[in-house]
Amino acid sequence: MEQHTSSIRNEAVTLLRQGMTNRAVAERLNVPRGTVGWWRHEDRRRRGETYEPPTDCPICTGRDFDHVAYAYLLGLYLGDGHIISKPKQHHLSIFCNAAQTGLIDAAEQAMRSVMPLPSTTRRQRKGCVEVKSFTKHWTCMFPQHGPGKKHERRIVLEPWQQDIVDAHPWEFIRGLIHSDGCRATNWATRIVGGEKKRYEYPRYWFTNVSDDIRQLYTDTLDRLGIEWRHCTRQGQPYNISVAKRGSVSLMDQHIGPKY
Repeated sequence: MEQHTSSIRNEAVTLLRQGMTNRAVAERLNVPRGTVGWWRHEDRRRRGETYEPPTDCPICTGRDFDHVAYAYLLGLYLGDGHIISKPKQHHLSIFCNAAQTGLIDAAEQAMRSVMPLPSTTRRQRKGCVEVKSFTKHWTCMFPQHGPGKKHERRIVLEPWQQDIVDAHPWEFIRGLIHSDGCRATNWATRIVGGEKKRYEYPRYWFTNVSDDIRQLYTDTLDRLGIEWRHCTRQGQPYNISVAKRGSVSLMDQHIGPKY
């Protein structure tokens, strides 16, 4: 292992205390970044300094944030999202169909718009892509996080979340459809002039096991004037259908098929 003189180490620590990043110090002094990181850690330990990672969490800092992006991201989270919290790892994950590249891009962009500072990555899984953003502060933005599955606990929006949904209802609906819904083409038969004719019509589906999340969806549809009904499919009563022509047309204007 290469040994570095005390003068180089002292110079590195001085630069770090002045606010330079590990990368910048490493490049300036031609020292591995890992070594610089260790020197920073040891310097903090000797001074009894507790390191708090920087954050741009709107709840903790009081800064304004993109409410349109958040309404969409909230819908994604309530559908196919979850937060993993561990002692040294916290991240928000949204699972997207691997074929729907537009949805993957939209999910990542929404995360970056709400909190630009945390790192965001994509992880390929079988048939899907997991879009991940790393910061423990996602639990501040989604207080619905808790132990167990979402349908096994109460899901209620905080007043500030409800205000955002009320202001941007279509973005919230779009997030829910993009996570746990779809636009599909149904068909039926009808006797016309003594002959059986087949006709097709579009329909929006939303399926979620949580009674609370379905209620949030239908309450928002009601405020938007969208007609809907409960449907039981394959014995499961967790489906909300929008099939009336006028309502489907309105949904098409704001949502459309996933892409």
